Amino acid sequence: MSSYQIVTALHIISFTSWMAGMFYLPRLFAYHAGTQAGSESSELLKVMERRLLRIIMNPAMILTLIFGVWLVLLIEPFREGWFHFKALLVFAMLGLHGYFSATRRRFAADERPKTPRFYKVINEAVTVIFIVIVLLVIVKPF
Repeated sequence: MSSYQIVTALHIISFTSWMAGMFYLPRLFAYHAGTQAGSESSELLKVMERRLLRIIMNPAMILTLIFGVWLVLLIEPFREGWFHFKALLVFAMLGLHGYFSATRRRFAADERPKTPRFYKVINEAVTVIFIVIVLLVIVKPF
């Protein structure tokens, strides 16, 4: 088994874990936006959001980046167009992660920054970015 295969497997595992959280957190926000501040439901959602972000999403994101950089150093895809587009989408996903982190803090302060519908739509944006990243890596269209 080569180091490339091991690093690729670890990258896929960490990416999958990160994406699971990226799919689930905005759904929690959609539910949270529909609750009353201070209610039992709101308080439970605060705990769920904090734990999801800190215990699963943040470590998985960091590991995804570490293994991703390692893969880049192994295969050196710098001249391939698909890689540049994928890198751009990874930065978009990192931006969404940061936005979700800030949004979690706002919910923790009992703010309701957006409507449930907004979080459902942004959840679809995560899905589209995820699909395009996977297609770029597997198909390498350009």
